[in-house]
Amino acid sequence: MKNLAEPLASKIRPKSLDEFIGQDHLVGVGKPLRLAIKNKLIFSYLLWGSPGTGKTTIARIYADAIDADFHELSAVSAGKDDIRQIASEKNQSTKPIVIFLDEIHRFNKAQQDYLLPFVESGKITLIGATTENPSFEIIPPLLSRCRVFVLKEHTPEDIGKIIDRAIKSLKTKMDNDVRDWLSEFANGDARQAIGLIESTFNLYKSLTIDNFKNAIQNKFLRFDKKGEEHYNIISAFIKSMRASNPDAAIYYLARMVDSGEDPLFIARRMVIFASEDIGLAQPTALVVANAVFAACQQIGYPECAINLAHGVAYLAGCAKNRSAYDALRSAQADVSQHGNLPIPLNLRNAPTKLMKSLGYGKDYEQYTDADLLPEKLKGKKYLK
Repeated sequence: MKNLAEPLASKIRPKSLDEFIGQDHLVGVGKPLRLAIKNKLIFSYLLWGSPGTGKTTIARIYADAIDADFHELSAVSAGKDDIRQIASEKNQSTKPIVIFLDEIHRFNKAQQDYLLPFVESGKITLIGATTENPSFEIIPPLLSRCRVFVLKEHTPEDIGKIIDRAIKSLKTKMDNDVRDWLSEFANGDARQAIGLIESTFNLYKSLTIDNFKNAIQNKFLRFDKKGEEHYNIISAFIKSMRASNPDAAIYYLARMVDSGEDPLFIARRMVIFASEDIGLAQPTALVVANAVFAACQQIGYPECAINLAHGVAYLAGCAKNRSAYDALRSAQADVSQHGNLPIPLNLRNAPTKLMKSLGYGKDYEQYTDADLLPEKLKGKKYLK
């Protein structure tokens, strides 16, 4: 008998890539994950992306395709014993064992070290899901044994298609203007869109913008602190520092501290902010932010909250200059557009006679006002 209490997200979850919406750069025709699933390739990998982008769904589709024993764990609650117990099943099963470890960034170094030999030996195939940059959160030996696939936030068009699937499952209707509103409100998070549709429908039986807004305001329907609300608060925190408003920034810091947010998550955002938003206006901001990060590593809660507050007050009060950040993004756009442009001959390394004879390093001057960019980019100014 079908479970009538089954969550809407579970009811409409795609069972194959043909039903999957979005992430065409990974699961589109000829793309890496589609080919891996089609050819039943067995390897460990990490899925890095925002909430509601399809990480869990992709993992399940992959495990079904390779006919694996699939184990779904959350790094928030799982530990070494869970890994040991699952790995021991390898002796009793001829199927590949796949562990999907959600929020893998919450595994500490010791837990990741413990996981490593099972991945290395092939006893388990690991699929890790994370909203955090694996370069910072995953130990290098484990990271080197996993491919990393980056998932993009869903476009409003993708969210619209997911909404259509949800309302079809509920056997209800939604006006186009409501659909457009919800597609934008979801901010690329399919899970948020589906959850809000389900909650609103259960409360009001009618999917209107007013009903959605009322449902959002209902305190019993607030998203958990590790979901949408988590990202709202960190966004408000950063924007308050950007606006040089220390009172608001410290308030949102207190919200995160009170909810038990990882202090290193907060401190890491502060390090990024110090270069992205303050930059050349006050270079010592990066020194302070790194000192706060180190203090959080060494001290931990509850005392490191004081270090965070100290750093927030300082960063919020700094002058702001995004020129270095903007210069990087502008240069990256040219790299993406033009590819590997030829390096000017006078800037090239000339370790051999042949290279010297070809003009490598010729007329090089250590200190010069000459334009050193590739020919196609001569005159371009990135740092303004």
